Amino acid sequence: MELRGKKIPNFPHTAWMLLEHLRIAQWDILEFSRNSKHKSPNWPSQYWPKAAPTGDAAWTKSILAFQGDLKAMQALVADPKSDLHAAFPWGDGQTLLREALLLADHNSYHLGQLVMLRRLLGAWKD
Repeated sequence: MELRGKKIPNFPHTAWMLLEHLRIAQWDILEFSRNSKHKSPNWPSQYWPKAAPTGDAAWTKSILAFQGDLKAMQALVADPKSDLHAAFPWGDGQTLLREALLLADHNSYHLGQLVMLRRLLGAWKD
């Protein structure tokens, strides 16, 4: 728990900041993909938390929300009624395939940062 909000020199984010950013961005991509009335949070202020988690419950809640939204995106992509290549009637020509690939790319990038942060904090077993 004590490492979740720990800041280290020359690394821009804490584990909490990365987890919350992943959750917020994934939720935004999911909602954009399934809700024409969705309004994205303000960039970058509403995508990056500043504080450390307030306890185990906040950390667990963020993880569960992230996992739930990931499953929802997977279900949306797997739905036979979903046309992966059709542009959404809203947006600027985005497709479900583009949003799914964006989500995979974004999540993998920040997951790599989490692994690097854990290694730098000495919390990664080789």
